Amino acid sequence: MPMHITINSKPCVLSENATIADALLAIQARPPYAVAVNTVFVPAPEHSRHRLQVGDRIEVISPVTGG
Repeated sequence: MPMHITINSKPCVLSENATIADALLAIQARPPYAVAVNTVFVPAPEHSRHRLQVGDRIEVISPVTGG
């Protein structure tokens, strides 16, 4: 059954039991980045274990460089 979530304010549909790692693959995210689910930071080692829930809001944040 498909699962509807939001990634960086855009709707996304993933398979049931998807993880953060699956979501990152879906948007072709390239490191470095930080990830928060429902405003809670999730460390990189947890990405493949953290199961998502219907309605979760994921933010993938890349560092900004420059001066």
